[in-house]
Amino acid sequence: MASAAIVFVAAVAPAAHAGVKKDSGPCHGASMIVKVCAEESQRNQGISGSGALRGAKGAARAGKSAPKCTYKKLSPQPPASNLAMKDGKRRGGKGAVYNVVCPETGRMGTVWMPTGAGAPAVPAIDPEVVAQKAVDSMKLVGPDIASPRAAGKYVVGVPMWLWVHQSPTTYGPNTASATAGGVTVTATAKVKRIVWRMGDGATETCTGPGTPYKKSFGMKDSPSCGHRYTKTSAKAPGGKFALNATSTWAIDWQVTGGGGEAGQLTEVRETQVQVAVGEVQVVG
Repeated sequence: MASAAIVFVAAVAPAAHAGVKKDSGPCHGASMIVKVCAEESQRNQGISGSGALRGAKGAARAGKSAPKCTYKKLSPQPPASNLAMKDGKRRGGKGAVYNVVCPETGRMGTVWMPTGAGAPAVPAIDPEVVAQKAVDSMKLVGPDIASPRAAGKYVVGVPMWLWVHQSPTTYGPNTASATAGGVTVTATAKVKRIVWRMGDGATETCTGPGTPYKKSFGMKDSPSCGHRYTKTSAKAPGGKFALNATSTWAIDWQVTGGGGEAGQLTEVRETQVQVAVGEVQVVG
């Protein structure tokens, strides 16, 4: 069966943050270009990633007519921040956003349709499949934990400030585009939240990267993301708590150059460190 060449090009501008190390390489103070070439077989492809549609049936059927799709006008219409709504505004705003469902391919999404226009042509390749390929080219990884440090020693009752270093692959924003079969999709990914499972049974959910600690802060609690251990790690395996930081990436994608179809994906990544927590020893 015929195959279509796919080229991914990502231009990434890392966000500046006080917690980023000066020696963090190309992720600090410079743009990073990612280019990936692959052969996309026009067969049914499974998709990785918790937010992606899986097992799309016949996403790219060469030589066959396009599958039938249904279009339903959304009521109420999405907010102005919706990607399809933004596309409609660029095109004059005379129209509405519709939900598109293609049962034969498993394709779902939203698309802007001008007033009086018929249903847009369905591309031979599912744009969400292309969007997932763009996300895969970003090579997203788990949080780059700055605190707590694996080599650090911490004390029961003392505030622990939780924060991460930021880069395009560990926190975002990260943008990449992919093209296949005449369909070009641009995706932008950014960490929405980080869930810290502290190893002592407690969980901390933080919606930002956290605040870097300074000695001048003394014994204050972190204003954005922190924890206080109430017991030592002496009875934990190896004498340390296994701390897990799980990041949830929110990804917006949009078909460029026609149609205005857009959607969202979710990716999850995890990092683990070992944390030693003891008690203050008082010598009398």
